[in-house]
This record gives sequence, structure tokens and C-alpha cells, in this order.
Amino acid sequence: MSNAKRASGASYEADSIQVLEGLEAVRRRPAMYIGSTGPRGLHHLIWEVVDNAVDEAMAGSCTRIDVTLLADGGVRVRDNGRGIPVAKHKKTGEPAVTTVMTTLHAGGKFDSDAYQVSGGLHGVGVSVVNALSMRTEVQVVRDGFLWTQDFEYGVPTAKLKKGKPMKRSGTQVTFWADPEIFEETTEYSAKTVVNRLREMAFLTKGLEIRFRDERGEQPVEQAFKYSGGIVDFVKHLNASREPIHSKVAYFEQSSDEGEIAVALQWTSGYTETILSFANNINTHEGGTHEEGFRTSLTRAINDFARSRNVLKEKDSNLQGEDVREGLTAIISARVRQPQFEGQTKTKLGNTEIKSFVTRAMNQALPEWLEKNPGDARRIVDKAAQAAKARAAARQARDLTRRKSLLESAGLPGKLSDCSSKDPDLSELFIVEGDSAGGSAKQARNSEFQAILPIRGKIINVEKNRLARVLQNNEIQSLITAIGTGIGDEMDVTKARYKKIIILTDADVDGAHIRTLLLTFFFRHMPDVIEQGYVYIAQPPLYSAKIGTKTTWIQNDDDLDRFKAENEGRKINIQRFKGLGEMNADELWDTTMDPDARTLLRVELEEQFSAEETFSTLMGNDVEARRLFIQQNAKDVRFLDA
Repeated sequence: MSNAKRASGASYEADSIQVLEGLEAVRRRPAMYIGSTGPRGLHHLIWEVVDNAVDEAMAGSCTRIDVTLLADGGVRVRDNGRGIPVAKHKKTGEPAVTTVMTTLHAGGKFDSDAYQVSGGLHGVGVSVVNALSMRTEVQVVRDGFLWTQDFEYGVPTAKLKKGKPMKRSGTQVTFWADPEIFEETTEYSAKTVVNRLREMAFLTKGLEIRFRDERGEQPVEQAFKYSGGIVDFVKHLNASREPIHSKVAYFEQSSDEGEIAVALQWTSGYTETILSFANNINTHEGGTHEEGFRTSLTRAINDFARSRNVLKEKDSNLQGEDVREGLTAIISARVRQPQFEGQTKTKLGNTEIKSFVTRAMNQALPEWLEKNPGDARRIVDKAAQAAKARAAARQARDLTRRKSLLESAGLPGKLSDCSSKDPDLSELFIVEGDSAGGSAKQARNSEFQAILPIRGKIINVEKNRLARVLQNNEIQSLITAIGTGIGDEMDVTKARYKKIIILTDADVDGAHIRTLLLTFFFRHMPDVIEQGYVYIAQPPLYSAKIGTKTTWIQNDDDLDRFKAENEGRKINIQRFKGLGEMNADELWDTTMDPDARTLLRVELEEQFSAEETFSTLMGNDVEARRLFIQQNAKDVRFLDA
């Protein structure tokens, strides 16, 4: 175990790892290292190996990374970096590559001479991948030769083998995830992998990343390389939006604390998209680098607004939410000694980075505003309009609070609450239409299941300011029923239900209503998604009866399979036009009974992908939406997850 790790303190987790031998700790508690053993944890294996290759690129030693999903379920990651060292390690007596593959907290990331900055901070990445794979193959080209070694369940099957002479350098890691660890699935999502690789290419200017999927009848290939780096990232995110200034603002600065690069562009929309990264790791919970950015951004816009007399002496300052309305920004920090919260690295904690980013922004942003006065004036005018809308939204929010008398008068004709007051046990079904709401009320277990009917389609929050959103009766009902509040005032600990289940018809209109609701949660109640409280019910589209036996069928594809499996038999098929056509017993048996139903939990795997999806599907660019639907019409299941 490294001195750096020992110095961090004798935490319970650290002591536990010391007691368990080798990689046994990883196999016994895999979620501690990769977050979960579900799809997110499975994909985390890829990120750990790719992060190591990207670290080589950040060190200036790698220009290309190839990631391949193999036909047999394996994953291969290859880079043209320096190659993992193969000489004997002083402490272990084993080749360094063997030590890296089999020892926790062993890696070059602890040595500042080897890596000035890196994403693989803790040195556990590739060893954890090895431990959680039934087989791993490593090939290293270094010191003029090809070196190979194979592993099973984290244990070497043979010594490191020296092969033929080779001039190039690099590392190739191929692994097959252990199905005994990843019981839910060992199938990777090409879309998830592609989105992450594209993101990494944006963040590492000039790095070429190639993706290949060999699992289908024909291999699918994509390549990513962006000479503009995060400027191209902002342009990509705003492709289906309407920027109010054509040139993306870009700043970068280096110091002893690290490096910071910021790209930002305002659009005519009303939602903010701020993605922050530390050493190429998506810090979706923010951190000190994002705090410094937000503070200096608000100050600079206010100073410019007063210097141009947009704000009078008597006027209050613009608030952060005013300034950030319609903003798309990428904040990329590179820190020599990063302090992340946990192995999953979702929040940066270095206190010195906040002041560094603030100083850099305080210098760069005012200069950009002065050099681009026309663009700056459009930005300030938009923020001033947002401030007026915020005042109107406050009035609407106060109205919503006054109407939130759930404990007394309730919401007449809407919420049928459950008797339980324990959020851990309580479920809220958001049901499409009064007819389906009536069936759901009859079907439910009133002890723990609440029903909230939604009339028609709620307002599209992607296209409207908060003040107008809060005037929508259905939105008011949602906010009041859930109880957390929204936006900056949201407190997820006040959630009245820890299962919020969207129950809509299994047709196009139902899918649209579901997407409108998901957009609302994503934009205004993101914490309920982050906490895993939002689910999508899976009502059947058909009932198929053979004799006295009834089978419930989800969709047309399942129906075709059912017909093929029962060819020649008499089948009585009923298609449900809507949930209202199902009686209470049918709705309970198929959709609401906790012991029999199927629910899809809504998970935010990639913020970048979610931002792109919601802005394209729900924004103003009709052509972009048409192309998106054409490209994804054959498989839109990922939109629910």
C-alpha cells in the first residue's frame, strides 16, 4: 500500500482493504470500487482502462486509443502510449506490469514525475478490472519488445512473457467481465460507450479515439478527434439550440495549483447546461472548480451590466440563476493532487482550486466582455430579462406553496394519497388521464400507493421560463404532491415518496407524456433522478388468451414472438387502447402489484448524453429532432433509462 494512501488516515475502508489479501477485497465488495454490479458498474470497467490510456495522452505520450467491443463479450482497449513498465518492481519482486494488474493502489499515478495530472487517481483501476474479470489479457510493447501476460479472476496464469522485437510502444488490455459478479448483465451498451468516448475526445484536444463494435452482423466503427477541444464540445451541445452570440468564449490558465480551461456560450433557451470535469473525470456533483466559476461569472456579468447602465444604481444585482439562463459551459480542471469524494470521483474537493479558478475567471471574462461588447450586451440583456422572469416565478412559486395544503384539504380531484407517511414505503403513481386514474385508484393498495392523475400533456419545460412553467396546474400538482420543492430550493430529503412511478399508455401519446415528465424532473427536480426515486411502469399493450390462460404482452415485437411460439393454436388477442380500458384487477395484476410488476428505474448514466437527448427531443430545432427520431426509431428504449 502506498505512503500516500497511508497518510490519508486510518479510515474503516482503508483498514478493511489492508486486512483482505490481494484482490479478494474487490471480489467480495465490488460495489465499493465500481459503484454497483449493475450496468453502470459493468461500464465502469471500461472507463477505468480507458482512463489510464487517456492519462498517457494528458502526459503527452499518446495520440490514439482504440476501444473494441468483441463479438464474444470481451472488451479491448489499446493505446500508443509508453506502455506499462515491465522491469521488476523493487518492493514486489514481480514485473511492474504484474504488480499493476494484481495489486491495489499500485500505479504510476502516485508519482508526480510520471504523471503531472491523471484521472486514475487511486491506482486501483486496472487491478479492479482484472479482479472482476474471468479472464484478462495484457500486451505491452516497451523497451523494444512485445510482452504478454494472461490472468484469470485476477490471478496470473503464467509469468510475463517476452516476445518478438517491436519498434512502437503502447498497451493493450482485453478483459471479459465475470458473469458471477455482474449477474444482471454483461452486455455493454454501444451508445453509452460512444457517448463517453466522444466526451473524452472533446476533453483531450487532438486525441483520436476510435470505437469498434464487432457484436453485430457487420462491425460498426466511429472515430472522434477534436482540434478545438472543449470549444467543439460546447458547439456540439448547442447544435440543436440557438446561440445568441456566434463565437464561443474560451479561457485557459496554468499555475502551480493546476490548469483550468473554460468554454461558454449563451443560447436563447431557458435552461443552463454546465458540465464540469477534473482530470477528464465528469464531476457531475460539481466541486470547488465549479464554485469558483459560478462566483466569478455572476460578478463579471453584474460589473459589465452596471458599466453599461443596464443595471441602474437603485437596481439589485443579477443573481446567479439569471446570469446562467441559457448558458452552455464546459469547465475542465487539471489538478496535480486532486481530492475527489470517493472512488467514483463525482465531486472535486481541493480548496485551492476555487480561488485559482476565481482569479483566472476574474481576469479573463471581463476582458472577453470588453473585447466583444455586442455579444456581451446581448448576454446582459438576456440576464436582465431572466431577473424579471425570476420575480414572476417567485410569485408563482408562492402561489404553489399556498395551494400546498396536502395535510388538510388535499388536492381535490387530483391526488389520492396513501395512508402511509413513511417515504421509504410510499409510492406515487403519476397516471395519464382521469379514466386511467379512476382504474388506478380502484386497483391500488391505499396503504402505500398514491395516485395523481395528469390531465393532458404538461407544459414542455425545455421551451418555457420557470414563471410560465409554474403557472401550469399539472406542474403545481406534481411539485406539491412530491414535496421536495424545485430548482435551487429543492430538498430531496423532503420527498413524500421514494418511488415516483410514471404510468402512461403504451402508445405514442403515452411516450410523449412520459418524455415531458422526464424532462421536467431532469431540469427542475434532478435529485429525485439521482437518488433513484423515478420509475417507469410497464403496462401491457395486449392480452393474449389461449383457452383459459391469459398472457400479458408488452409490445408488438413480443406479440410477434408469442404468435410464432404458439403457431397453429387459437389465440384471442385484445389490444388495450389505453389504461382506462383495463379494469382494476387487470391493472393491479399487470402493472401495480409489487410482487408481479416490472418497473424501469430512470438512471442518469451520462449527463452529457442526457443533455443532448433532452435538448434535441424537446427543444426548438425541428430538423434535429426529426433526424434524432429517424436514427433511433428502431430502438428508443434507452430514452427510458
